[in-house]
Amino acid sequence: MKELSQVKRLFDISQYQRDRYNRPVAFGHRVNGPWKTISSQEWLDDVNTVARAFVNYGIKKGDKIAIVSGNRIEWQVLDQAILKAGAISVPVYPTISIDDYKYIFNHSEIRLCFTSDKGLYNKILKVKDDTPALEGVFTFDEGEGMPSWKEFVNKYDDVTIQEKLEEVASTVEEDDVATLIYTSGTTGTPKGVQLTHRNILTNAIVAMPLVAEVEEKVALSFLPLCHVFQHTVDVAYQLLGCSIYYAKSTETIATDAQAVHPVVMMVVPRVIERIYAKVIAKGQALKGIKKAIFFWAVSVGRKYKPYSKNVFYNAQLWVARKLVFNKWREALGGDLNLIISGSSALDPRLSRLFCATGMMLNEGYGLTESSPIISTNIYKGKGLKIGSIGRPLPCNEVKIAEDGEILVKGPCVMKGYYKDPERTAEAIDSDGYLHTGDVGYLKGGFLYITDRKKEMFKTSGGKYITPQPMEIRLCRSKYIEQAMVIGDNRQHPGVIIEPDMAELKAWCVEQGIDTSDLKAMVAHEKVQKLYRGEVNEVNKKLSSWEKMKRFHVVTDTWTVDNKLITPTLKLKRKNLMELYASEIAEMYKDEEKNNL
Repeated sequence: MKELSQVKRLFDISQYQRDRYNRPVAFGHRVNGPWKTISSQEWLDDVNTVARAFVNYGIKKGDKIAIVSGNRIEWQVLDQAILKAGAISVPVYPTISIDDYKYIFNHSEIRLCFTSDKGLYNKILKVKDDTPALEGVFTFDEGEGMPSWKEFVNKYDDVTIQEKLEEVASTVEEDDVATLIYTSGTTGTPKGVQLTHRNILTNAIVAMPLVAEVEEKVALSFLPLCHVFQHTVDVAYQLLGCSIYYAKSTETIATDAQAVHPVVMMVVPRVIERIYAKVIAKGQALKGIKKAIFFWAVSVGRKYKPYSKNVFYNAQLWVARKLVFNKWREALGGDLNLIISGSSALDPRLSRLFCATGMMLNEGYGLTESSPIISTNIYKGKGLKIGSIGRPLPCNEVKIAEDGEILVKGPCVMKGYYKDPERTAEAIDSDGYLHTGDVGYLKGGFLYITDRKKEMFKTSGGKYITPQPMEIRLCRSKYIEQAMVIGDNRQHPGVIIEPDMAELKAWCVEQGIDTSDLKAMVAHEKVQKLYRGEVNEVNKKLSSWEKMKRFHVVTDTWTVDNKLITPTLKLKRKNLMELYASEIAEMYKDEEKNNL
């Protein structure tokens, strides 16, 4: 793609897409009612309009402007306009606490903030008096008492300064910081990751040939745009001329997919687990021969191997797709061919099963600090090895340190942590390698993770425990929504379980157990026996020192809003440990208590 040579800065993309593709739908969303869309031309025009307003307002090169919003068209217009005006985009999760807002806004010295609705506007106003650099807050939605972004643009836009805007844009270099992304953080203070135009563009452009088949097709986007995974992937979509539709939420994925018929989407493992659980629940509700055929197809799917030449198996797979799996695809719009999962480990069983349906589920790996993609599986070119995290991108130099840690070097590695040279030096060594904090190995050109250093703990017997694989196995149970394995400096691991409350209540009704009092319900002898059995089932495949000797079932729901999981659905272990400190102490009060 020779034309890509004109894309040196992220804000060059809107011009590039209009010139090369001129899509009738560049973006679509349905935030407040029916679907709303804009074309490539409208996107480019809006970017220039908002960027002129910033320049006329007095925004200077390097100023920080925050975006606090869910995924919507305005996010993409604003992000490009900020960058074209020479400023730095600071995307912030809408769900963080007031204290986190205050920290991020002061640390980055935000001048202007743009947010989506009245609720977020009021939330940000609570920190305005404590953030002296903040000059104004504006909303995408219009309403009484809220300064809208349209009012800001109408007041400051001046079509006669387009030439001045282009002069400002010409001063922006590839290695200038484009975005400052504060890690959501499972522990500690958020770190401001400085990513340059070159960082993100290199990552997206190198990844483009891997997904070239989605060019000018439809993409469904629902992971937060303030997370670098979705942000960078959307850059690749834009450069490929995709029409990007933003799902209203993770709960409406199926409905939205049926409306727009995507060919590709990015996910995190928890989303796939939820889709799988819903599909299996429908299968279990079937009767007779239909149920038998359904679970026969599932058994075939679980044996899937990429590039298999086994004629008998391939014939079975063809039948399974015709009878069962095509209906799964129809539930997600009917055209979905490519799914890429990131953020945390994916259960290989799910990868096999989804690939068997024809929706190729590929696991990738990366960090915010690497823009983010370090490696990814992809079916084409025999690039899918289930159980691995794929081949490193050609732009990344990956090596394994003496202690097994995965190190990466290249043009996608961040410029550093904002205002934090000490932590930058800890993350990037003198040879330029980023220390990922994950332990793994390379084999046959594919990268594998064996341990996640940040999550590992050691029992009092000196044995190391990697909790995530154990948690993945536990969450295969339809009665378990989330699980956190614990046991640092204890004799044996244990687990805190958030039940799938709908499934558990249905089971309890069948068993004649009262469900009106949740605490009494989970404490019921039969419920405890149920979960003891689920934990024991996982224990069968664990080494002796890994076996979970105790468990505790909670009644709370772990959500982003209550800060028990991150916006990408990873456990906030520190917060969970603090919340359940007394329960954990009680679990280990007597090492023999609750033994399985």
